[in-house]
Amino acid sequence: MEDRGFDLEERVDALEESTLKRSLSPVDRVAERGYFAPPPGSELPVLSADEALVFAANNYLGLTDDQRVQDAARQATATVGTGAGASRLVTGDTMVHQDLERLLAETKGTERALSFSSGYAANVGTITALEPDVIFSDEYNHASIVDGCRLTAAETVVYDHCDATSLRSKLAARAESAAASDESWLIVTDSVFSMDGTVAPLTEICEAAEEFGAWLMVDEAHATGLYANGGGVVQAEGLEDRVQIQMGTLSKALASQGGYVAGSDELIECLVNDARSFVFSTGLAPPAAAAASEALHIARHSDVRERLWQNVAHLRDGLETMGFDVLGDSQILPVLVGDRDDAVALADGLRIRDIVAPAIRPPTVPEGTNRIRVAPLATHDQDDIVTCLEAFKDAGEDVGLL
Repeated sequence: MEDRGFDLEERVDALEESTLKRSLSPVDRVAERGYFAPPPGSELPVLSADEALVFAANNYLGLTDDQRVQDAARQATATVGTGAGASRLVTGDTMVHQDLERLLAETKGTERALSFSSGYAANVGTITALEPDVIFSDEYNHASIVDGCRLTAAETVVYDHCDATSLRSKLAARAESAAASDESWLIVTDSVFSMDGTVAPLTEICEAAEEFGAWLMVDEAHATGLYANGGGVVQAEGLEDRVQIQMGTLSKALASQGGYVAGSDELIECLVNDARSFVFSTGLAPPAAAAASEALHIARHSDVRERLWQNVAHLRDGLETMGFDVLGDSQILPVLVGDRDDAVALADGLRIRDIVAPAIRPPTVPEGTNRIRVAPLATHDQDDIVTCLEAFKDAGEDVGLL
């Protein structure tokens, strides 16, 4: 009988030959440091005897092991339960969900908010529920945005990265088409781009959107909790009334799991009824919702954000002083290497020195832009930052980059 299955062994071999195969490396805890195990495959993981400093996580505020956040999750587990048990439209809606969404809406300056089981689900569900005719998307937008665009019947127009002039020209060209007057338009952009550390020019994008009557959706996954009053770039620039859809995640600075969308009452009602990734998914686990609520409260009412930005400034200054090319304008510090082998060698050199900061290679980033993505946490102390810088210096010299 003819085999109509899949040659997965060949796929894995091809990934290994191209040095693009990625593996899982378990760690004992999610924090600024931990003990890692080499990829175990089907065997039990064996943790290393050496503790490593983590400079690659999205746990920007370091709140995953904060006692207050953990206590909030424990209390929700004891009071509400470990899981939602059903779609929120059936029996899975709880007071914990409502509390989280009220706090998110307050922080984001919107009428309401809605939590999803992941940021991926929030993006895909929102874009498909809106059913736009045309989507204008930044060329470096996250994969969940790209997939949301693919799952609609919309025509997707890609504009140059963080380039409001390019966006405006695409909008103008589309406006000249015969069907434009009857079309619904959606502009979608990340605010902070996870692999480049760049920040979208949101004020200029708002101006372009308003000129052409388009709606704007901003993905604040890597910004939520880090800017003004625990909000994102939208809040830092005072654009709450000009951005129709604010999306974000609970799994990065807010130290939990899940995603959210904030906007008008009508938007949330539409998503509750039409976002398939919300309707047909079990609700966000109550402990995750409670943890995110507490983390957001801490982000808003403590000095944790200031500690993060101090570490970012210290690390960026040190890396640039050595001669490294550091991209971006945010808490994400991509150290541009260029050559793939050099980037892998630098990452290996860092790992030998107990610094976890993996190489980022194509297809995640464009060819010739291989890099080390560095992300300090608020909970790294000054000795940790110095240790990281010393490791970069020694490894960079060994590889011949300095």
